[in-house]
Amino acid sequence: MEREEAVRKIHELVGTDLRRLADDYGITVFREGRKNKGWAGQVIERYLGLPLSSAQAPNFGSWELKMISLKRLKDGSLAVKETMAVTMIDAYNVERTEFENSHLLAKLKKAVIAARIWTGQEDQSSILHSVTTFDLDVPQIYDQVKADYDLVRNAIRNQGFESLTGKMGVYIQPRTKGPGHGSVSRAFYARTEFLKKFIFSKLGSLRAWRK
Repeated sequence: MEREEAVRKIHELVGTDLRRLADDYGITVFREGRKNKGWAGQVIERYLGLPLSSAQAPNFGSWELKMISLKRLKDGSLAVKETMAVTMIDAYNVERTEFENSHLLAKLKKAVIAARIWTGQEDQSSILHSVTTFDLDVPQIYDQVKADYDLVRNAIRNQGFESLTGKMGVYIQPRTKGPGHGSVSRAFYARTEFLKKFIFSKLGSLRAWRK
């Protein structure tokens, strides 16, 4: 299934309670008090007729599913709940690879972002809000993501991998990834403000699934 077809099909689920579909498809959300963190993505995979993937971000060849959560603010509006992991940072590769040939750019071009409304840790309900893709054809967006990548690349080259910090980057930040505060692994993350541009804009809502 190509990315455009997947986005169109996922869009048909917008407004649907994914938690109810999890029950219908027999997908476990909680087992012995532990949450299956990938349950929402598995619901969409099952809906699309795809084999369930154990990967946090299932890769379907021409596209990759990324689930993000939206939270309700006190005024009733929605906001992106947290940043989104894009790809791990391999210091050796990043230092030697221009942005145009980078894993970061390749991952962003493949991403299909499905946003669900988070209602609490129990996930008793979770409505699919929207589905979109990154619009990297907009020069301002492309140039800023490239600048963020080059900032990380230059830091690795001049100060070393350990110099990377989550304070870096406007749209894309390098952050530790892995269990515990002592993790030395780092990944590129899309900041919430970057995700907001696509999730809540009319362009982002309509562009990806139009015929």
